[in-house]
Amino acid sequence: MSIVLTPFARTRLFPRQPRGNTILDCTPDAFERRLNDEAPHRVLDGYAPFCKLHVHRNWTSTRCLTVPVTDANRDRLRSAYEARSSEELPVLVRWFEGVEPPVANWLVVILYDRAQLAKEGAPIEADWGVVGCLYTLEPEEIPMAPITMMRNALGVEEGGSGVPIDREAYRRSVEFWERNANWRP
Repeated sequence: MSIVLTPFARTRLFPRQPRGNTILDCTPDAFERRLNDEAPHRVLDGYAPFCKLHVHRNWTSTRCLTVPVTDANRDRLRSAYEARSSEELPVLVRWFEGVEPPVANWLVVILYDRAQLAKEGAPIEADWGVVGCLYTLEPEEIPMAPITMMRNALGVEEGGSGVPIDREAYRRSVEFWERNANWRP
């Protein structure tokens, strides 16, 4: 099985100007090489048949992706309308500023198969393409954000995958994201 970083994931996980909330202490090529050379700790089914999650012990200083919302840090939550790329419509996002989470124990790499990436207009030569990565304390997936589920349901032309919303998964997502938020340095 071969794995490559998609251009979408490369710019999000390894931006030109490195940030504290992206993958640290590792180049994109080294990351890709490690995914191909090292068997994952676990393989989880993703939200659709074309999606798999490879769980690897974190070998970097990358910090957890999310922080629990508490009364002590709620005043540090920020929000804005943002797009992930120039082709997508902006959506409402929220994040913490001035909060530093612990170093993640696990990197949960989100993979799409070659056929799905071709359908989305992002063909690859490998069997699987990295579309994202979660940085977690536990070797588990964190729920996809509700807005990502909605974007996926809107279809490929709106930056999604074309997978309809699973109402129960959506409710679990809302429950998680009401109690947690991403962070920015």
